[in-house]
Amino acid sequence: MPESKTNDTSPRKGIYLLPNLLTTAGLFSGFFAIVSSMNGRFEAAAVAIFIAMIFDGLDGRVARLTNTQSEFGAQYDSMSDMLSFGIAPALVAYNWGLAEYGKFGWLAAFIFVACAALRLARFNANLGVTDGRFFQGLASPAAAAIIAGMVWSGSIYQVDGDNIGYLVGLLTIVTGLLMVSNFRYNSFKDLNWRDRVSFLTILMVVLIFVVIAARPAEMLFGIFFIYACSGPVTTIRSVRKLKLEHVLGDSDDADFADIDKEPKAADSATKDDSKSL
Repeated sequence: MPESKTNDTSPRKGIYLLPNLLTTAGLFSGFFAIVSSMNGRFEAAAVAIFIAMIFDGLDGRVARLTNTQSEFGAQYDSMSDMLSFGIAPALVAYNWGLAEYGKFGWLAAFIFVACAALRLARFNANLGVTDGRFFQGLASPAAAAIIAGMVWSGSIYQVDGDNIGYLVGLLTIVTGLLMVSNFRYNSFKDLNWRDRVSFLTILMVVLIFVVIAARPAEMLFGIFFIYACSGPVTTIRSVRKLKLEHVLGDSDDADFADIDKEPKAADSATKDDSKSL
């Protein structure tokens, strides 16, 4: 009988611990946000979503630095993002200001969840194809940050979400639709973080951190709200004539054919960074 030989070329089983541990921490933060909102602890719920954003930004970078990228990690990260930046903010908004508004309340929350799912699926399908300098539609962590910042600010100022439920629902719906739009959002992936900067730049960064730390809820909400508004402004300024495909449509419609083509300086960054879904 022929001797059985061990196949040395077979893939190694198991998963990498460190990046998936960070992804799990982000998943836990999103789940904690849901539970906290169910118990009426809305400030803690909002903070948990921002903490999930930190872990979401770390896991992919740690995987690249330690050369521990894997298809399992990428899929696990997408599922974690769906909970932390899709379901969690929608339920936090629902429990805070939409529960008393019947069908309008839960439909507004569902629209956000559905748009987040579509946004994540479209991003994964188009990865490596689109211009790395821009996101197609508002990134789901940024959309979640708007909802979390609104709830956090309202909790600090003791605003009863039920009294402004229609405003909460409108912001939730619009934020969700921005995720599936074709508006171009700067990804900031073309920034060279290894460049030397002046002392004044470092001082400005320190001052920005101080201002955010002094009023974190209002500042974070304001920053991400302005970023959400920047997409339509950037798109309108980039095209000669605004068309429907520049606002909404299939992924193939987002090529912006009438935009002056520039060298895609961040193509390599797109391949290196699949985060900020």
